[in-house]
Formats: sequence, C-alpha cells, structure tokens
Amino acid sequence: MQADPNSHQDSEKNAQAHGEITKTKQPQTSAGSRRLFLGRTSRRLFIGRVGLFSAASVVAGFFSSSLSLKKGGNVVRAQEPAAKSNYGNNLREKAFQIRTTAAKVNREIPIPPHPTNEDEAKYTNKIATDTRGLPHNQLGEVDLKAYQSLINALNSGDPNEYEKIILGGKRKLVQPLTPLAISLSGVNTCQLTIPVPPTLDSAEQGAEFLEIAWQQLLQDVPFSEFRNDTTNPLILAAVQDLNRLSAFKGPKQNGQVTPELLFRGTAIYVDASGQTIYHTLPGVDVGPYVSQFLLRPVPAGTHSYAQLNRVPLAIPENSFQTNYDEWLLVQNGGDSGRTIKFDSTHRYFINGRDQSEIAHTPPPVYTNAALILLAKPVKDDPLVGGVGSPYNPGNPYNKSKTQAAGSGTFGPGYSQSLIAWVSPHAIRAAYWQKYYVHRRLRAEAYGGLVHNNKVNKTNYPIHPEVFKSEALDRFFSKNKSYLLPQAFPEGAPLHSSYPGGASVSAGASVTILKALFDESYVIPNPVVPDPKDPTKLIPYEGPPLTVGGELNKLAANIGLGRDSAGIHWRTDAAASLALGEAIAIGILKDEKLTFREKFEGFTFTKFDGTKVTI
Repeated sequence: MQADPNSHQDSEKNAQAHGEITKTKQPQTSAGSRRLFLGRTSRRLFIGRVGLFSAASVVAGFFSSSLSLKKGGNVVRAQEPAAKSNYGNNLREKAFQIRTTAAKVNREIPIPPHPTNEDEAKYTNKIATDTRGLPHNQLGEVDLKAYQSLINALNSGDPNEYEKIILGGKRKLVQPLTPLAISLSGVNTCQLTIPVPPTLDSAEQGAEFLEIAWQQLLQDVPFSEFRNDTTNPLILAAVQDLNRLSAFKGPKQNGQVTPELLFRGTAIYVDASGQTIYHTLPGVDVGPYVSQFLLRPVPAGTHSYAQLNRVPLAIPENSFQTNYDEWLLVQNGGDSGRTIKFDSTHRYFINGRDQSEIAHTPPPVYTNAALILLAKPVKDDPLVGGVGSPYNPGNPYNKSKTQAAGSGTFGPGYSQSLIAWVSPHAIRAAYWQKYYVHRRLRAEAYGGLVHNNKVNKTNYPIHPEVFKSEALDRFFSKNKSYLLPQAFPEGAPLHSSYPGGASVSAGASVTILKALFDESYVIPNPVVPDPKDPTKLIPYEGPPLTVGGELNKLAANIGLGRDSAGIHWRTDAAASLALGEAIAIGILKDEKLTFREKFEGFTFTKFDGTKVTI
C-alpha cells in the first residue's frame, strides 16, 4: 500500500535548493551578527592555516626530493627511473589542482538566508527556547543571566567564553564549538539551510507533541498490529485523534492517517521560494515498519551475528520525568540517579520501546547495512548471509573486463569508510543549526508547559487542540501528571532540538549507501520477527522490498526512534534527513573529482523522490 506524499515539489527546484545542480547564485544574506561572526571567523581560520599548509608543503617537498638511504655512515640519494619520478611529480601536481578546484567550487556556494521562527525574541522568558542544563525557577523558566552567558559565548566564538557559561547542574552542554570546525571536504556548516520550525503557539507544534504522546502510549504495542484491519483500541484511538488535528504533517493516504502509516518517515525541504515542502520517504510506506537492515543477520567477514537487541522492560519504572520534581531536576542539568531496567532476553526490534533504546545507544547500523548489502545470500539457509546487492549501475567497475572494485574506490572498504567520513560532517551541520540559528525547545520542555497550564494554571501559549486530546487524560490517569514521559533517564542530550543529530547522520549515511549500491534491487528472502517468539525471524510475505526503500526505512527507524523516546519532534527528523543528504552530496561531489576511473557520476533517488546524478 503506497501513501501519497502530502505535497509535491519540482525536482529541479529541490535540487537547486540543496546545491547539487545549482546553475544560478542566490543572493548573499545579511542575517545578523551570528552569521557575520562565523564568516569572519572562517576567513581568520583560513588565513591562519596558510602557514600550516605552507610548512606541510615544505616538509612534503623535502621528503620527495631528498629521499635517501644510509649506507656505511654515508648518505646515498635514492635513485628512481626518470619516468617514474616524473609520474609522481605529475600526480602530486594533479592532487594540488584537484584540492584547489574543490575548495574554490565549495567557496562559490553562497550562504543562504537562515530565518528563524522568531520565538526566541518573542518570549522574553525564553519558554520557546532550549535552556536545559541552565538554572531554572520552580516553573521551569530559565535564569536569564545564565541564558545570557550562553548567548555571549555563542556570539563570541571564543573557547574561553564557553567556559563561563552558567550551568544549573553537573551535566555539560554537548559541543557548542564543534559547528565552528572547518570541513575540508564538502560544504561548510553555514552554507546549508533548513526549514523554519513550527512556532510554540502553532497547531503544527501541538500536533507534533500529540504524535509523540501517542508514540509513548503505544510503545509496547508490536508494529505487527499496526495494520489497517487492526482491532487494537489504542491504535484506533491514536488514528482518530491525529486525524482531527488541523496541522498534522505525518504520512497520509487520501488525506487521512491510517494505522499502517502511523509513525512512518518523512523529509522536509525548503523550495526556491523559501516554502517548506513535506514528503513521505520513498518506499518507507511499503511492507513492515522495521527495516530489513535492522533485522537480517550481519555477515562481518568470518563472523556473523544476529541483530538481537537488549531491550528495556515494559514496566512503569522505565518511564522517566513523569514526576514534576524529577522533570525540573533534569531541566536544571541534574541527574535523577535512576537507570533503565532491561529484559534478560535479547530479541528483535518489534515495538516503540525497542526502537527508543536502539536510537539511544545504536549499534553501527549503517556499517552493518553495507555488510548486509555486500555479502551474498547463503543458498541453503535464506535467513543467513547478506542480500548480495549489485553496485550502483554507474559503478565504473561493472563494465570493466579486467578490473574489480576494491577498498580504494567504489568497493567494500570504500563504502564503509565514506559512511564513517560523512557522519562528523553531518553532525557539525546539525549542531550549527541547533546552537547558532534555531535553539528550539525540546519536547520534554513543551510537556512541562502543558503540565503547568493544566496544574498550575499558567497561561503559556499552547494551541487549544492539545488540550482536547485524550492522550493527556491517559497520561494523567497513568502518571498523575501531564508531563511527556521520557524513555531515557537523562532525557534529551543538552543541545537544542532542531534538527536531530541521529537523523542527520542517518540522512548522510543512507545517501552514501544509495549512491554506491543499486537502490532498485529487490531484497531476496525478506524477514520479520515472529509475533509468537520475537527471538526468531520468519519469512515476510507481501509487496517487494527494495534496497532504496529499506535504506530510507532504516533512516526513519533511527530518527523517529528519538521521537518515540520523547526527545525529538517529527520535523527534527524530517529536516535532518534532507540536511544529511545535502552534506553527503557535497562530499560525493568532492570525491568524484578525485577518481581516475571513467565515471559519469553518482545517481540515486533523494528523500523527496527526485532522481539526481552527482
């Protein structure tokens, strides 16, 4: 069953907005002091590194021209054939030219506008801004002096100023300086934009909160019950509640949320006019909720292991921050001392509680996916081995009569190294938006506003649709509070919500895999957990599952797992996938410049459904 995207976008405009086929320059922005500081800082850092590069060149020149051997105490210059020496010199010069060209091309990418939802300026008490880790009053409103110490540091870019930030507890902020690192491959952090997030008082923000609330309420219901013919009353209640909302932007079929589409993945892009466009990820609405790459055995050389997970027990003690005092302690950067209690039996990923923990402490899921793609199926045992996916049709070694792909380019080791390479670059881009642009509040903080409106009669600007949801009554009946339950004792990491770090890594890594493997390849012998015994897998029967669709599903499973945990919004994940994709595209562009093989470019389908060639 295929869901219609909420809206459609011209493919060329989408591509232009993210830099891969840009033909015209966008105007520079005068977006304010933060961007001016970053631009000046980047120039200072570049100039400062010129000396370093020059010194490195001298050292390299010394070793290339003066390579010698010691023999009997005498220095003897090593002799090489002239042709070989000249070839080395030519290769060195070409390397310099390629690196210079890549730097110049990336420098020409303009800095786009970075508009915000303006909530930070609108609310002087900063209730719409992420302030966790700083000291707060009894209502959870931040100490403004402490908040200003954070802003002072961010505006300065001086590492010494970051040491002056006033914290409320022992927990530390997560790397506010990392977005200022200079990336030597692909575009830099300030050169990409993401959509403006919903405002605090909007119907869309309220709808996102209620979706997370239902994910919490449904966290122990197996995904195998999320069928359109389900009789599960809780699933039906969630569908009914989400369908009454005026601004819910999750996947729909004919304008309606269905049980099969609950909590499936989306991506959002900014079009050429600055409008936010929503897309259901291609293939994510086909077949089971859980990606094949989180279920199949991982063939790792001479090893092979089943993807059996340590999962939390379905007990009340594993719901955190449902008590107001504990919630406030965590907002202040404190530690409740509580821990997750785990099931002694490991099993396959079957529900939202499992999903939350996989997203909490994830295994190397993208490297695992590459291993599963590369390994051939085992003929005598269809539930062992990989899927044997062909490489992307554009791989130059597909047509070679004498050569095969390897670890250096286009082969197994290359795919795994690129996955490792793109992730820190993607994190830098996400953290730049988190700290230096949006600073959006976390879902746990929004839950505190809802609770205080209900219990302490505050008048925070929460959309009225939120208070008409039965999800809140279910929370109170279960927990005696209206706070959003958290799957992690510590709640969210101490950086702001928008966009998501786990999702941006997912977007970048999955884009690399789609660029290197044949995304149209149908996965043989697909599997699902046995509903009667989730420590076992059984064959899946249903519509064909493709590599591209299951990779998109993998990204959505990890990203929305953070939503299931109560720490992120849908738009956090949706914006991050597109941002990670753009980071990966920039790195793929630079990689393409380096190849000696006859190669026309990486061709794959983006998260918005458009096919591009890089």
